[in-house]
Amino acid sequence: MTRPVLATARARVELLPEVGGSIGRFVFDGRDVLRPTPEGATDALNVGCFPLVPFCNRIPNGRFAFQGRDIALAPNLGGHPHPLHGQGWRAAWTVTGLSDTRAVLTYDHAPSDWPWAYRAEQILVLSDDGLRIELSVTNTGTDTMPAGLGLHPYFAARPGEALRMDVDGVWMVDADVLPTAHHQGPWMRDWTVGAPTATDSLIDNCWTGFGGKAVLSAPEGTSTIIEASDNCRWAHVYSPPGADFVCVEPTSSRPDPFGEGDTGIVALAPGEKASVWMTLTIA
Repeated sequence: MTRPVLATARARVELLPEVGGSIGRFVFDGRDVLRPTPEGATDALNVGCFPLVPFCNRIPNGRFAFQGRDIALAPNLGGHPHPLHGQGWRAAWTVTGLSDTRAVLTYDHAPSDWPWAYRAEQILVLSDDGLRIELSVTNTGTDTMPAGLGLHPYFAARPGEALRMDVDGVWMVDADVLPTAHHQGPWMRDWTVGAPTATDSLIDNCWTGFGGKAVLSAPEGTSTIIEASDNCRWAHVYSPPGADFVCVEPTSSRPDPFGEGDTGIVALAPGEKASVWMTLTIA
């Protein structure tokens, strides 16, 4: 199968629409900005970046209530009991537009255990500055639908990699990586002044008060500047011990998106659309 490709003089993006509408590779000036996907990979967990739609992270046991309806979702990660990241990353997407530097990918969801119909769309634009991704979801059904969006990039880790971003706190998690309590201020790493992403203990937490910009830098080479739309008020960092990647995920909602308090979930009337965007600039 021929992969859809975007290319400029300095950059190249390989797309894997059949694997969760994902990015297989993003190279800029010869450097892998995102981790390269192994040849033949069929799971979005092995790619460079995939979309989170129509919700982000885990829903405890897949059960929640919305506008008087009780919903029960099936697990979508092996034996893990808490479904996560919606349906888009587990589905094949369709290329509905393609040029040298721009691609449009779409996914149409028919009602299932997630009982709402929707259309998800990604617009990817590549330039000699970097990559822009816009992700949207439109309620194509007849009932009001909840929605939260995000993007899940796996950045290729470099020796001495550090992350800097403005945040004000973090959600603590339990053994199932479900949020338990909010911690105000720095924890484990103070990202506000810059801190190493490599770790001996798993980091898989959602930071709050995200200011819309994060910078990944290393002692040698260029920096990757991650910027996101204003509604991405959360940033999830996933850094396993010894990994060759680090994830910095801008999201418009937090884990346990149907829990108490401000979760970021919005209600879309029939025909209504929500969107987020992320840019990756190399400087």
